[in-house]
Amino acid sequence: MRTGLDVLLSDVRRLRGQRVGFLCNHTAVDGELRHAVDLLRAAGVSIVRLFAPEHGVRATAQDMALVDEVRDPVSGLPVISLYGSDAASLRPDPRHLEDLDVLVFDIQDIGARYYTYQATLGFCMEVAGQLGIRVVVLDRPNPINGVTVEGNVVAPGFESFVGAYPIAVRHGMTVGELAGYFVAYCGVSCELEVVRCVGLQRRKWFDETGLPWVYPSPNMPTLDTATVYPGACLIEATTLSEGRGTTRPFHLTGAPGLDPERAVREAEALAAEAGLRGVGFRPAAFLPGYQKHAGRGCTGLEIHVRDRDVMDSLLLGLVVLGAMRRTDPERFGWRTEPYEFVVSPPAIDLLTGGPDARVLLEANGNPRELLDLWEPDRQAFLERRESVLLYR
Repeated sequence: MRTGLDVLLSDVRRLRGQRVGFLCNHTAVDGELRHAVDLLRAAGVSIVRLFAPEHGVRATAQDMALVDEVRDPVSGLPVISLYGSDAASLRPDPRHLEDLDVLVFDIQDIGARYYTYQATLGFCMEVAGQLGIRVVVLDRPNPINGVTVEGNVVAPGFESFVGAYPIAVRHGMTVGELAGYFVAYCGVSCELEVVRCVGLQRRKWFDETGLPWVYPSPNMPTLDTATVYPGACLIEATTLSEGRGTTRPFHLTGAPGLDPERAVREAEALAAEAGLRGVGFRPAAFLPGYQKHAGRGCTGLEIHVRDRDVMDSLLLGLVVLGAMRRTDPERFGWRTEPYEFVVSPPAIDLLTGGPDARVLLEANGNPRELLDLWEPDRQAFLERRESVLLYR
């Protein structure tokens, strides 16, 4: 198959003679792993400046780390960071767009609401629309397939950078389709062009597309990581390490002194109770390299995906949280520090889009009840989503 970038490169006349802003990172490569900035400039496209999402243009910054780059060290182009020191930095300053004719977006998403690249796209579309600037999205496949949809949408009052728009947790759309959804259902108004992929089949996972995998962020090294992320990201909302700085981020979770054998027993029992399939757990010890418990020996469990096609990734995350809380209520706690520049509501409510998950888990309830509670939300989202799908 060919990505939107590959398609654009076959005919760049639509960009020649225009002042282009490029919102991208290191994943903006063609099928030969050549970066879009180099290819477009060689084709005569005038790129005025780059816009950097979370992690930066070359994805060297950790999550929630200030991106303060002002010039791309590879291309030499000026860079505007869209992930600074406060919530205001997440939206582009109109002054950085007003001298442009078009804003081009090319970043590999991973298919989960919390993954902030799609929020950055939406925010830029809002500002570009106010200035009358055209937005061109170079589409790429949803790596965890474009069919499976899981979870609720964000309830009013719980919007944040990890839940900026009312979409399902695992949305089953490409970034091009998300852009269309923002325009159709989220009040975003701009002139939008999506350069579609050629040969994209919705049901395929990334490793079935023939495209090269470029890790989308520092702790998203593999497709296997992306597969568990829609659920395992919820670990960020706790005092447990999610294995950042190890070779298995989001598969590993634990804390110093936690009983790994009991953690696995609780996870297996709760998985059976909730009807979670396609996954197994292993007692584990690890040394986080970043953030929570960095440099301290942790014990807990490792998630092993056995069948990605039957595993409900969001249910997996809820099961792991419930099991770890039952294993050691004293070592398990909810994150109380600011999360994506928000102090209240807490991180778990921001990620899950409301208080339902936190309340049920604190009562040691069955996570399956949450999926049942959220099913009307999911169905309503599916109906809206259908109208903006670009690939059938």
